[in-house]
Amino acid sequence: MVPDEVVIELSNSLSAQQVDALQRRFRLTRIESEPFQLTNSTLYRWRIPDRRSVATVVRALEGDRLVASAQPNYIFTLQQNEARSEGDPAQYELAKLHLPQAHTLAKGDNVLVAVIDSGIDVMHPELAGSIAGVLDTAKEPAPPHKHGTAIAGLVAAHGKLMGAAPGAKLLAVHAFDPKDAGAEGTTFNILKGIDWAAARGARIINMSFAGPPDPAIHRLLEAARKKGIVLVAASGNSGATSPPLYPAADPNVIAVGATDAEDKLFEQSSRGRHIAIAAPGVQILVAVPEGGYDVSSGTSYSAAEVSGIVALLLQRKPELTPEQVRGILQATAKDLGPKGPDAMFGAGLVDAYRALTTEIAPPTAAARRPVERVSTGAR
Repeated sequence: MVPDEVVIELSNSLSAQQVDALQRRFRLTRIESEPFQLTNSTLYRWRIPDRRSVATVVRALEGDRLVASAQPNYIFTLQQNEARSEGDPAQYELAKLHLPQAHTLAKGDNVLVAVIDSGIDVMHPELAGSIAGVLDTAKEPAPPHKHGTAIAGLVAAHGKLMGAAPGAKLLAVHAFDPKDAGAEGTTFNILKGIDWAAARGARIINMSFAGPPDPAIHRLLEAARKKGIVLVAASGNSGATSPPLYPAADPNVIAVGATDAEDKLFEQSSRGRHIAIAAPGVQILVAVPEGGYDVSSGTSYSAAEVSGIVALLLQRKPELTPEQVRGILQATAKDLGPKGPDAMFGAGLVDAYRALTTEIAPPTAAARRPVERVSTGAR
C-alpha cells in the first residue's frame, strides 16, 4: 500500500463544508477527489501528514457516520514475466483457442474493450484504427509501456499479429506507471479507469494485474457487472503457494490462468477455486512500443486473449449477460488436469469456436459464483 495515504468514500449528498470539516477533524491533507458514476459517490485520496499509521487512520474514519468507507490506497502490479528472445515466434495460441475458425463467424467488430494497464503505444501498426478513447490517470507523462501495448495487441492486433478480436475497439486506460522491471498502479487510479470505461460504454474490462483484496474496487466491479459489463482478470503469477489475488478472485470477475504450448499449467500461474478458465500465456509473441515485438510469458496474456474471445461472443449476441458469458466459456472449454473443474485450470482451456457455436442456456443460481465478502478493514 502507499504508506501515507487513505482512500475515503463519501456520499454525494455531503456539502463542501462537511467534507472540509471531516478532513480537519482527522488531520488529513487532500490530494485529489473524483466523483464515480457507478456508485453515485465521491472518492477522496487524502495524505496522512504525520506519523500515524494507515491502519490507525482507517479505523478512526470507519467510526465516523459520514464516511461510507475508508481503506488504504493499495498497490497492484502487472502480471508479466521478463521477455525472452528464445522460443517459437509463431502464435501457437491461435490454433489452441480455435481462433481462425471463430473469426469466420465474428471478429469482435466495434465491441468496446477497456484495457486498464500501463501506457499503450496507440500508434503501433498492430492497433491502427483500434483505439476508441484514451484516459491517462498519471500525473507525470510517461512513454508507452511494453505491458499495456502487449495486452492491447493480444485483444485487437490485425497486422503481423492476429489478436483474439481484431475488429474490437479499445479504451486505453493508463493506470500503471513504470516501476523497476514492471509497473505499479494504485487503488485510486484503477477506480478512475473502471468508472471512466463504464461511462463510455465498455462491454468488457480487461485487468491484467494483481494485488490484495480491495473493498473500493470490489464495490465498483460489482456495480459494473450489474450494468452488464464482462470483467476479465489475470489469475496472477505468484504460483501454487500464493493466496488468491485480486481482482481475479473477486466474485464478479472471470479469473484466467495460463497454459503453455503443451496444455500444461504455467508454473507461476496462481491457483484457487476462483479460477474460471485457462488460456495460453507462455512464450507468447506480443507487440511492444515503437513498432516492435517480443516473446514473453504471464497470466496477463491469457486474460487478454479471453477478453478478445468475449468480444467475439458479444458481437454475435450483444444481449449476453456476464453470467451467461462465464457459463458459455466454461461449458465449452477443453477439460485439462483432473476431471472436471479444478483449482489449476478452472473448467479448462477456452475454445473460441465452440463458445460461438454453442446454444445458450439461461443462467442459473448454481452457475453463479458465490459472493465472497471483502472486508473494509485495513490490511
